Amino acid sequence: MPEEKTKGEFVIRAPKYFGERELGYTYADDPNKLTGRTVTVSLYNLTDDLTKQYMLVKFKVVRINGRYAETVFCGHEYGREYLRSLIRRGTTMVDGVFDVITKDGFRFRVYGVVFTHKRIRCGKIEDVRRIMGSVFEEAASRLNHDQFAIEMVLGKMGSDVFNQVKRILIPRHVGVYKSKVFVLPEWVYTSSEPPTQAVEVVRS
Repeated sequence: MPEEKTKGEFVIRAPKYFGERELGYTYADDPNKLTGRTVTVSLYNLTDDLTKQYMLVKFKVVRINGRYAETVFCGHEYGREYLRSLIRRGTTMVDGVFDVITKDGFRFRVYGVVFTHKRIRCGKIEDVRRIMGSVFEEAASRLNHDQFAIEMVLGKMGSDVFNQVKRILIPRHVGVYKSKVFVLPEWVYTSSEPPTQAVEVVRS
């Protein structure tokens, strides 16, 4: 029988823009086998803010550096119970799905949502969706993926939508309830910094 390889222990680490927090441990006999694995943690574990327990953040392992499995942000979502708690009778939930590309080549699918205090008509629903799409596209055009992820997860993007939507109605809640990166640029597998010239080759 072939001799079993000894499995090494690796620390899964959040990227710099999430404080390089330790996300957990994993074992592998070949470090290359770790690439592509994902881990999900509460935003509370990254920020020590108890009010953020409802938010789940996902990271994907993209390269190994010594004993560390380094990751990039690959998505987030509201916890089911929290999202359910926002839905109320006699109000309107306006949601929209938008595909955007950040300055450094990450392709995001962003799920925005606005909850109102009372029911609104179809015309205003379309106006709200248009505002959400405009805010997300503008942010992606000027931000790298790390900045985009932080603004989305920590609420800056939701605040920007709120400030524009309040011109036509006062929302009860505004946020990005889910996101996912569906295309990663090739350079993330070898470097934590984007190249001077963007590389078009990508992996899903």
